[in-house]
Amino acid sequence: MSLWLTGIGVSRGIAIARVQKVHAGDLDAPEYRLEPSEIEPEVRRFNESHARAREQLRDVRNQIPPGTPGDIAAFIDTHLLMMEDRSITETTVSHIRGQRINAEAALRKTRDTLVAVFEQMDDPYLKTRKDDVEHVVARVLRSLLESEKALPKMEIGAEPVIVVADDITPADIILLSQQNVAAFVTEYGGPLSHTAILARSLGIPAVVGLRDARRLLRDGETIIVDGEPGHVLADPDEQALGFYRNRQAEQAEYRRNLVKLRGKAAVSRDGVKIRLLANIELPEDAREAAANGAEGVGLYRTEFLYMNRKTLPSEDEQYEAYARIVSSVDGPITIRTLDLGADKQVDSGRQLGPTPNNPALGLRAIRLCLKEPELFRVQVRALLRASALGRVQIMLPMISNLQEYRQSLSLIELARAELEREGARMAPEVPVGAMIEVPAAAIAAPMLARHARFFSIGTNDLIQYTLAIDRVDDEVNYLYDPLHPAVLQLIRHTIESGAKAGIPVAMCGEMAGDVRYTRLLLGLGLTDFSMHPASVLEVKRIIMESDIGALRRIAQRLLASTDLHEMRELITALDHGDVS
Repeated sequence: MSLWLTGIGVSRGIAIARVQKVHAGDLDAPEYRLEPSEIEPEVRRFNESHARAREQLRDVRNQIPPGTPGDIAAFIDTHLLMMEDRSITETTVSHIRGQRINAEAALRKTRDTLVAVFEQMDDPYLKTRKDDVEHVVARVLRSLLESEKALPKMEIGAEPVIVVADDITPADIILLSQQNVAAFVTEYGGPLSHTAILARSLGIPAVVGLRDARRLLRDGETIIVDGEPGHVLADPDEQALGFYRNRQAEQAEYRRNLVKLRGKAAVSRDGVKIRLLANIELPEDAREAAANGAEGVGLYRTEFLYMNRKTLPSEDEQYEAYARIVSSVDGPITIRTLDLGADKQVDSGRQLGPTPNNPALGLRAIRLCLKEPELFRVQVRALLRASALGRVQIMLPMISNLQEYRQSLSLIELARAELEREGARMAPEVPVGAMIEVPAAAIAAPMLARHARFFSIGTNDLIQYTLAIDRVDDEVNYLYDPLHPAVLQLIRHTIESGAKAGIPVAMCGEMAGDVRYTRLLLGLGLTDFSMHPASVLEVKRIIMESDIGALRRIAQRLLASTDLHEMRELITALDHGDVS
């Protein structure tokens, strides 16, 4: 009898194969007191295990094939950097010596402290980076416990398998992807987990957050994974197998046709030109984005320069990082200023303000920069200097009122005046825009639009703040709904406010790269989309097949409707391109 399970679909595609469970299991790390004579040998044991774990990661890094997208290798590079981070190594050694405890217990104490910092962050992307800490520590723990269990090896030509696990590390995903793995199913994780991001980059169907998957699915049984809705069908009958095999063939043909769109303009059937931009983190991402037809960068995050370190990055260090990325982009590049919260230690262990009870509503992003103007000044100077190398735009995160924007602009103008006196090279004009991710900013968009040079809608936070839910909290993330009427009204209001003021409005949140919402956003009037490079071609295809005038008429009916049944029908019509 077939068993139908539903998790969180994070990487689209259909896989049909047999189950292979990967039992990571919890590491049973002992804790015990050391005699004084045992302390230094224990420190040496930790250092040797740490070095062994580091070499294992380097071996994985060396196995990544040439030409692999940069964001895949970046996960391993991040873990290698964390391996070297003194907040892990020196803190653990300090626990061994100061508390006279064994290396495993000391390392777990270090992990708990670091994870607590990330858990208090509000930014969903940064919050889930606690996974990096967990995975790095787990690798060292396995080395300490001498329990480095090898992943199952599949012979060349062996039939594909669907890996079922509690969670999978980035290193393991990369190794498994080279062994003809058809799909991943994990018990934990969400849309921003490592499994999700890597699976999307590698084009492997994946379902996460499917609790009890290892208990409910049997080794060796055939299952179907549908990565878009998050469905898993165990022990399917012939009718189900036939249906999904036909869908697999259709998707393969669809992907072959997508490649033909490279180099073509994103113009709708009724002649509306849409600008497609990319969200990037590495120069390699910019090359992938350009190859898929992205016209520039709509979001470049800068937080990584500040994390996993005890001192703030200098102006020259930041300039060099921005110069590398700006030089690699052929087109405009929008760089977001620092978006960290008061809960994150970035300055020699000093917290920038007390840790709030609720970081989501506390001192973060532009609020932090305005309270610590020197922090902001150093970054802005580096950004202005980098503007001499390309078409740089500065984007201010978490703006909630006009006063914040004006104050930020004044500090930017002061930094420009300083650099001019010093004879530094800069672009004659660097547009400064506001991220619309707080409901107050969306409502006040007409006022902000008279001063900002552009808007960019950050849907991840806008949806969370509007609906009062944490999307990475497994207890409430089912309430995360981009189609909630309140969210759609705020998006429409922001777009219309920008149009009336004559400034461009982009969207850089995940909603922009999700093809389920492309027609709806076109109907709402969005003309600038910024997304992961891998999503550009799919969004482009929908744009080229759409009649935007007709979509806008349906969207107007949708926003005017007070009947939930009618609204669902209109959303379905938009999603399927039915504009009759």
